[in-house]
Amino acid sequence: MNTDVLLDRLRQHIEGQDSAEVKRLIESLHPSVAAEVLACLAPFEMQLALELMEPRLRADVFGYFPSELQHTIAPQLSEKVLVDLINLLSHDERVDFLGDFEDDKKEHLIRKLAQKEREDVRKLDSYEDGTIGAIMTSDYVSLRPSIKASEALARLRQEAPDAETIYYAYVINEDRNIVGVVSLKQLILAHPDRVLEQFMKREVIALHTRDEAEEAVRQLHKSDLLALPVLDRQGKMVGIVTYDDVADVAEEESTEDFHRMGAVGDLGTMSLRTASFRQLLISRLPWLLVLVVMNIPSGWGISLFEETIAQVPSLVFFLPLLLGSGGNAGSQASTLMVRALSIGDVHINNWMALLRKEVGIALALGAAMGLAVALIASLRAPEVMAVVGLTMVGVVLAGSLIGMSLPFLLTKFKMDPATASAPLVTSLADVCGVIIYFSIATSFFPMATPS
Repeated sequence: MNTDVLLDRLRQHIEGQDSAEVKRLIESLHPSVAAEVLACLAPFEMQLALELMEPRLRADVFGYFPSELQHTIAPQLSEKVLVDLINLLSHDERVDFLGDFEDDKKEHLIRKLAQKEREDVRKLDSYEDGTIGAIMTSDYVSLRPSIKASEALARLRQEAPDAETIYYAYVINEDRNIVGVVSLKQLILAHPDRVLEQFMKREVIALHTRDEAEEAVRQLHKSDLLALPVLDRQGKMVGIVTYDDVADVAEEESTEDFHRMGAVGDLGTMSLRTASFRQLLISRLPWLLVLVVMNIPSGWGISLFEETIAQVPSLVFFLPLLLGSGGNAGSQASTLMVRALSIGDVHINNWMALLRKEVGIALALGAAMGLAVALIASLRAPEVMAVVGLTMVGVVLAGSLIGMSLPFLLTKFKMDPATASAPLVTSLADVCGVIIYFSIATSFFPMATPS
């Protein structure tokens, strides 16, 4: 059913105070769809709909709300409903939700939780933001290596309602050291009397609580697994990271990269829709001021060749075209390199080989574009055909090498390569383009010399 139709029906039932129909309609939807529909309601309508749901469904729907919406609706709920909801959230969702409260309110809510959930929150909350420990969940199934396949399946049935995933069960010893992993498929196909240690997979890819969250994204992508175990400093298993846990991390990282590549400062998790005028201004203005300063050398470079420009005014006609081409080539190279570095496709020691390849590609691109611009010049200003053709080769080569090398340079100095944003590369390419263009022009028209 269309979301707009669902929304209209839900509002009609709320306005008619038909609680039974509101409950029936919401419970007929998948939690993600219900969350999408409820997000369009006014806060008091959302509160009513949430409080009419069964507790388990309420937690599932609430977990699909964006963080800012969760904290908009939370004050509308009674404390009992809120505490029950927090108890039923998945372990990682619970920590994320509580982490955005003021310390006093957060501590008050934690004290209201059941002891097991309270201890789990304090444990997971102790990990530093941005680490795997901060995004992992302790909802996992662990088994002993000496039990039979039939016993393992019975254990899975018992723990399935609370576990994040039952597709993998982790085999640990008495010291909580991981010794193997078995999949649900293996357990179903195995003979019921077969002991786990006889068929479990012993080579286990594991993450560590202090690793950066992006490492979990890379490892899950590379291994094609739905979940990976997480070990603490002593090598003991303390949790798992699932594919949906890292989906948000991957989205945030991608958003940050796009912001940096567009010369936009840190907006955190704030969306463009909800960000304030002040936040958008502060995030965009500093980089733009930096780029203004960086463009000053371009003007200075042009001033050095005033006599050349005065002698051949038609050179000015092609200046924006040439500088734009150099910037565009640099932006292309930078985008490709930033992406390759971020997914681990290339590494810092690949720089020289990639540099040689980029020189060849840039020369070929420059030659093709130089021929095209020379043909244009033959119609507009035949006297500068050779100048603009050669310049195009030079600016495309310079822009491409800047765009390719800058991400490597930033990586070398432990900086985010995405900072090599398109505007930054374009500004550097513009400075080089001005010098290249008018240096070539001056050599072709020697009566004009730089001032």
